[in-house]
Parts: sequence; structure tokens; C-alpha cells
Amino acid sequence: MRIIQLLPTLSYGDGVGNDVIAIDQIIKEMGYKTKIYAENIDSRIKKGLAEKVEKMPELNPTDIMIYHLSTGTVLNDKLSGYFGRKLVVYHNVTPAHFFRQYSRNAYRLCERGRAGIHKLRDVADYCWADSEYNKQELLEAGYRCKIDVVPIVIPFDDYKREPDKTVLKKYEDDFVNFVFVGRIAPNKKQEDVILTFYYYKKYIQPKARLFLVGSYQGSEAYYERLCGYIKRLELTDVYITGHIKFDEILSYYRLADVFLCMSEHEGFCIPLLEAMCFQVPIVAYAFTGVKETLGYAGLKLYEKDCRVAAEMIHMLVENKELREKVIAQQNVRLEEFSYEKIREQIISNLKGFIG
Repeated sequence: MRIIQLLPTLSYGDGVGNDVIAIDQIIKEMGYKTKIYAENIDSRIKKGLAEKVEKMPELNPTDIMIYHLSTGTVLNDKLSGYFGRKLVVYHNVTPAHFFRQYSRNAYRLCERGRAGIHKLRDVADYCWADSEYNKQELLEAGYRCKIDVVPIVIPFDDYKREPDKTVLKKYEDDFVNFVFVGRIAPNKKQEDVILTFYYYKKYIQPKARLFLVGSYQGSEAYYERLCGYIKRLELTDVYITGHIKFDEILSYYRLADVFLCMSEHEGFCIPLLEAMCFQVPIVAYAFTGVKETLGYAGLKLYEKDCRVAAEMIHMLVENKELREKVIAQQNVRLEEFSYEKIREQIISNLKGFIG
């Protein structure tokens, strides 16, 4: 029996890619033959770790295919034609309407991906959803197989690497640093992060800056809108980094006084846990998967109000006792997503499916 993983794109350093690579290692440790296959493989991925889909051997009925569903792809249509039992890992697909006015390509990709959710409901023999929010989407789509919630495996040891010293040296001062990490995309509502920063900088603390850390490739129209918005607000000290190296990302987490998330659609939101790992207090709009990933940690907005968010950040900055309490709660929450815990859950669930 073989256990293979299949996905559209194996990217370097993103949440789904890291999850796939971590699961690959766990399966090997369990003693099973395994391999990763993808339509597209990032050139930075270690050679030999994955192969193109065309090289995937014909499977036997006893084999197991772990398919990662996160976007629109021809694989959603082809999955039913492969032999073997199917374990579908659902990472969520962003609703297409967020991209309607910004990117025709992204809109169609997400629309196709959302259609794929329904297409695979009778193909999956078993499902993992990386949050309860994602599980509910599968149930609403009519899935009848067993669905377990299995959070994404996060390689927390990677965050112990040395941050980029040039970035640290440039911005280490007495400014209050807002940080949000995530690709520049309309569903993540970076404009609301900017507006919150505007209220804070104008009415509370002028010595503040904002870092929006993430690539805007594929969302150029939205990026241009954000730049125009910053200009209209006559804001200074706003930095959109674009795609940067991992050690530079670590530097921005090190610099952060607060992590601000105003996203309106997340299946899980890994950066929340990254912020916890770096002892950065979180203020977040508690919506979709964000509410669940935070749990009892962080300061949460249940209604989108940028003025209130700015005041919450002010309290975190000025009230040391509150800040320490929030960070302590985040540390406890972070333990629930430890590599060891998720690894044991994956092993247990896989053994149950195999058996």
C-alpha cells in the first residue's frame, strides 16, 4: 500500500506547502511508501521531494491518495478517475466575489475552486478540514463522509532562525509598529488595516508606522487601490513590502508592537499563530476562521470598527499589565497547535482510515 499526496501547486514557504511537506515526513516516519505529486513545483523545493503529476504511477484500489483542495484546478475534475481511496484535505477556497472588481483570472480561479468543493463531495472517502469553519463548509456542501478537524502542521522551529539585521537596524526606534502579514488580497481587507492605522496615527500617536508584509503578485489592481487610498489619506510611514525573503519576514515580526488583522475571509490564518510565536499581541476582526484560530486569545472585534480597533491598540501599547495578560493567553493557545500534538493527531487519524 502506498500513500501519496496530490495538489495543484507545491509552493515554497506557504501554509499549504509546509503542511504537505510536514505530512510527507510524518507518513515516512510511520513506515509507508509515499510521494508528493503536483501540477506545479516551486523551484526552491528540495529536489526529489516532489514530482510532476504526469509522473504519478497508476494507483491500486488499496492505495491512499491525500488530495489538498484549496483552489480551482483541473485536478478537481480528474480526482474521481484515480484508483485508491481518497482523503480530501480542505484548506478553504476564497469566495470569488472578493476578486470581481480586481482580477478576472483570480475570480475565475476561485469560482472554479468553489465549484470543486461540491464536485468532490461524492469522491471523498474521508476528509480533513484544518478548522471547524472549513468543516462546516463541507457539511453545507453536502459531504456525507467522515470529516475530522486537523489543523495545519506549522514548523515553529523555522521561526527560531536569525532575522534580517538590516531591517531590524533600520526600524528599531521608539515608533509603535503595526504589522499584518499575508498576501495583498481583497478578502484580507488591508484597507481596513490602513484606516485603523490612520485613526491611531492622527488622533492617538503620530510616532507610528505600518508594515503590510506580503506579495501582491496577481492582485496588482488591488495593490494600486491601496496605494491610492494611502495617498488620499495623506498617510506617511506605511510600507507594503511585496514578496520578501523569510528572514526579512521574521524581522517584521520582531519589530511588531501589535499584529492587526481585519480580514473578512480566512480558512485558518497561520500568521495569527506566527504572531503568537513572536510574543506579539493580536487585535483581530473575529470573523470566519480567525475567530476559531484565536479562540480565547488576543483582543477581538466582533463588529468592524476601525476607531475601536485603534483604541484597543492604544490600550495594548500603554497598559503593560494588559499586554502581558494578552501575550500569556496567546502562549497558552499556541501550545494547542504544537507540532507534536498535530503530528499525533495525524498519525491517529491516518491509522484509523488505513485500518
